Amino acid sequence: MNIAFAGLRHCHIFDLYKMVQADPNYRILGAFEADIDARQEAVRMGVTCNYSAYDALLADPRVEAVALGGCYADHGDMAIRALQAGKHVMADKPLCTDLAELDMIEKLAHEKNLKVSCMLTMRFEKKIQALKKLIGSEVLGEINNVYFGGQHPLQYGRRPAWYYEPGKHGGVINDIAIHGIDVLNFAVGLEVDKTHAARCWNKFADCEPDFRDSAQLMLSAKNGAGILADVSYSIPDGVEFSLPYYWQFYIWGTKGTIAFSLNEKNSFYFLKDCEAPILLEEQPVEIDYLTDFRNLVAGREDVVLSMEECIRATRITQQIQKRAMND
Repeated sequence: MNIAFAGLRHCHIFDLYKMVQADPNYRILGAFEADIDARQEAVRMGVTCNYSAYDALLADPRVEAVALGGCYADHGDMAIRALQAGKHVMADKPLCTDLAELDMIEKLAHEKNLKVSCMLTMRFEKKIQALKKLIGSEVLGEINNVYFGGQHPLQYGRRPAWYYEPGKHGGVINDIAIHGIDVLNFAVGLEVDKTHAARCWNKFADCEPDFRDSAQLMLSAKNGAGILADVSYSIPDGVEFSLPYYWQFYIWGTKGTIAFSLNEKNSFYFLKDCEAPILLEEQPVEIDYLTDFRNLVAGREDVVLSMEECIRATRITQQIQKRAMND
């Protein structure tokens, strides 16, 4: 598949660039970045920025798919333009930050028979895959209570400066919680039904008082299960992503419970009338999100992340973010 990159403003897009470089099923035709400083940094990192404008990239008939990694608030318009030009879209999350843009993305994708996806990488984590299998076995019973903690380090001074520009980021719930919302649906089998409370506020980015770096939410699922979450930029700089309880999940069912974090070596669950913990069996994940995207474009039905699931997770997360900003 011939792919071009547009928007080189976040480290995630460089991870994708390296994956594509290493995959013989893809061919990188080039990249575009409007910001001079970001373009120069991308070139230093080995990216070939050979398109003079985004329109020039979209006009290239060789380009079959566009990978988006710019400011979050720019994703929506760029995805819409790519679809209008007949290109498939792979975006860093979030896919967009505006519900009207999401509606247009969904409409265009269906009208033009194109595929849209974003980097919801947690579906491809071995613990999340193991969790899906465990809950699918029904040994935990019906899931009734869930908490997830998606706290991240702020990394002030190292995160892109556009995070703090008004209207560029789109909110910490859009940025982080989308992973947890998607895991709820994919692995836990819960679909969010209502947002009972959602709050965003500023605490850690004290030099940027308008940047709401902290967020909590209270939801319920269609089966009545309760969901609590925190997705704040509150992990101390220094420990950062090595924190032992980075991405925590606590899940209680009518027959058992499990609690784990992505960074822990072994995870255990407990069942009713059984005192001993049971090891969560993990297996290597045989597919990554890049291969899954190629399968999606090819029309295969066995994809891990469908376009409909990507759009649904984006929509639910945006609705929660909107509630938080209005309260």
